[in-house]
Amino acid sequence: MKLTRRHFFATTGGSLVPALTCPPMLFGQDQPTFRVKVDMVVLSFTVTDSKGRYVNGLKPVDFRVLEDGIVQKVNTFAEGNRPPLQILDDGSTKPLVTAQADPEKGGIATDAFVGTNVFVLFDTSNYMYRGFVYASDAIADFVRGLDRADSVAVYTFSRNLTRAATLNRERNDVLQGLRKAVAGDEAALYNALLLTLRDAAKVPGRKVVIVFSNGPDSASMVAPDDVRAVAEDEGIPIYVISTSDVSRDPISTGVFRRLASRTGGKSFFAKTWQKQVEAFEAIREDLGNSYTVTYYPAPNPNEGFRKITVEVRSDAAKKYRVSARPGYRPRTGGA
Repeated sequence: MKLTRRHFFATTGGSLVPALTCPPMLFGQDQPTFRVKVDMVVLSFTVTDSKGRYVNGLKPVDFRVLEDGIVQKVNTFAEGNRPPLQILDDGSTKPLVTAQADPEKGGIATDAFVGTNVFVLFDTSNYMYRGFVYASDAIADFVRGLDRADSVAVYTFSRNLTRAATLNRERNDVLQGLRKAVAGDEAALYNALLLTLRDAAKVPGRKVVIVFSNGPDSASMVAPDDVRAVAEDEGIPIYVISTSDVSRDPISTGVFRRLASRTGGKSFFAKTWQKQVEAFEAIREDLGNSYTVTYYPAPNPNEGFRKITVEVRSDAAKKYRVSARPGYRPRTGGA
């Protein structure tokens, strides 16, 4: 049986799309109303020029963020792993300080937005058996090379998900957890990815999920597009490194590309150990050269999918390419 995203969250206690139930209505009793819950949006994106080179050094005034064409007031701005800046009403900026961590007063805890929370989801199913050792080494090299401000978690999966190393900045702890991984059993990639996204969604600040997989999924109960929708709504980019043969597994290839592009991430197809190392290096560069903004959405009657657009205000903007997630669906809550 294949569960929909709504059914999965209703049965597993997820909070993104809660199952709404109402008691029987009596004649003449007012009907219940439901409203959109407005949460802070965390948006990460990269800017590249016509040759694919990262564009660094842009300031908050160089960007305009829109939802469904409605200009948004950006609260904080950060480049790479630098400490975030708070954007004041007059457009000026100042360092974001922990003393202003009360959300009701417009503040956000600084530590939550320094560095990136990286969740690595490692395929340890029997599909990965032959290249298991090389894959583990590539992940270890990636973890060692991350910025010191980044936090890392390593999850492994075959039929079930294992949290080999929970999110932290101690690289030795992460590597020790990684080395305990063993290969075997069938693959339930999309089940594991959904559970990883749920963990990542609980963490404030910027986060990404990196999927390292051979591709085929033989045991999941959820559909990949339902998982992709969760990542879109939570604002979590998914980067995929696939070791499968593109020509032999076109279905997984198409799914991986859609997962990455629709969430603001990227997909890589790397059969050899050297290509896998290059893919991890490309992801590390992407994280180090990205911009991150936060904002509370302006009033918008649209309760469905809201399109996000990031514009660069400069004479050279026509030559720039902004890579970001296309949008999200706001949560709904009962009144």
